[in-house]
Amino acid sequence: MDFLSRWVNKPVGMGVVKKGPGSRQLPIVFVFLLPGIFLFLVFNIYPLLKAFQISFYDWSIVPTNPSTFVGLDNYAQALADPIARLAFRNTVLYTMITVPGQIVLALAAALLLNSIVRGKVFLRTLYYLPVITSWVIVSLLFRYMFQSPNGFINYLLVNVLHLVESPIGWLQSASTAMIPVWLLGIWKGIGWSMVIFLAALQTIPAEIYEAADIDGAGNFHKLMRITLPLIRPTLVFVVVMLIIGGLNVFLPVALVTNGGPLQQTEVVLTYMYHQAFDFLEFGYGSALAFMMAIFIVSLSFIQLRFFRQPEEIF
Repeated sequence: MDFLSRWVNKPVGMGVVKKGPGSRQLPIVFVFLLPGIFLFLVFNIYPLLKAFQISFYDWSIVPTNPSTFVGLDNYAQALADPIARLAFRNTVLYTMITVPGQIVLALAAALLLNSIVRGKVFLRTLYYLPVITSWVIVSLLFRYMFQSPNGFINYLLVNVLHLVESPIGWLQSASTAMIPVWLLGIWKGIGWSMVIFLAALQTIPAEIYEAADIDGAGNFHKLMRITLPLIRPTLVFVVVMLIIGGLNVFLPVALVTNGGPLQQTEVVLTYMYHQAFDFLEFGYGSALAFMMAIFIVSLSFIQLRFFRQPEEIF
């Protein structure tokens, strides 16, 4: 107790200055944070550092076999690998298609929900359901829908709408195999962006729109001159997060196409997975992962600098 009293009450000259309750509780806060910090270091930071080390080795999974240090050979191999370049191109193309699709449809849904009075909670829940649905379930569902010749999409196109004469081999052709993956990415991500946009729209004062109505502004002008500028920080956040998520696409490709046909639909993470766990090339797989991580971090930094308000740029 004497130690606690001396720690809490700090003598200054002839008197005693008592510290506030926040200073008194600081060590207790650290006690509660320690388990989380420990788990984060063990399950996040240590595997990250270990994978970085593995990327410089011809890593052997067998403990008795020594791993050979190869320096930057794994990174050089990734730069020269045509399948790795194809996987990178597919990853970027997936991001370029799904991110604008999600943003446009999510913003349209948010504007619609923000304008109605009744049924807002029900529709918001309905739009958000795909977000909480398992990636595995919806990926397998989309794979079934686009199967040839007996999938639901072919049945709809051939037997119901009569738009084509014969079933389309969606997953058998490299030119069409990524279409189900793109559609799945857009459909599943609309609800998440919509909720964020809707929250931003509800912070805009109604008086601004009323003043615009008095001035005779139409819906398009209100969208371009009022809505989008006022939700710009939210829009920047959504764009950055969706691009990061798009560049990390893995499950829908792995479950719908598995990189086929003939590795033409590989993305970076599926190719990395196949190299590491199918061919036991853990060093090469780790190098691919870190090259992608460097690209994502650099792109995110550029986005934040580019979308920053002009007055914030020094």
